Amino acid sequence: MKNKVFVYPTETSYAIGCDARDAAAVARVFKIKGRDAKKTVTLIAANKKMVEKFVDARTARSREVARVMAGLWPGPLTLVLPANAHARKKLVPQIIARNGTIAIRVSENKIAREMSEHLGAPIVATSANKSGEPACYSAAAVRRMFKNSTEKPDIVIDEGALPKRAASTIAEFKKGKWIIHRVGPITI
Repeated sequence: MKNKVFVYPTETSYAIGCDARDAAAVARVFKIKGRDAKKTVTLIAANKKMVEKFVDARTARSREVARVMAGLWPGPLTLVLPANAHARKKLVPQIIARNGTIAIRVSENKIAREMSEHLGAPIVATSANKSGEPACYSAAAVRRMFKNSTEKPDIVIDEGALPKRAASTIAEFKKGKWIIHRVGPITI
């Protein structure tokens, strides 16, 4: 799937993504969405074991973070965690925030998890819409969204209409407390 951009269902809405190690594909995701190149994107991993390959082990295994991962994953909870040396070597630099963190989750959606597992790495998970437009909850809505665009996703995986749900909660455990960066369906 080199340089390929795909649209796929998640537990919240349809997402647009690619292999998080593929710089050309990540650049295309930003171009297709019209997303500011200074922003980062969230990731979906196949499972907790994959997350641990890309984040600081001490943080991932800390009592509080491990408890939240075990209790709320898979699910619509994106955790902001320090990227490790493996992530800095393998992931597209644009995915890693200036402060050295990545935003990652294990999705409830089987298709999203299987895509990540098939690639052997996290996949980009940003809403399948043009920046500033509402999220899409069906493949048909995605196709309409990008109908007149010169740059489009290569593949759209159609799982039918999804229930309308808020984007994932984004949280970070910092200095002994949880900081919520985006309010979503999960409460910590």
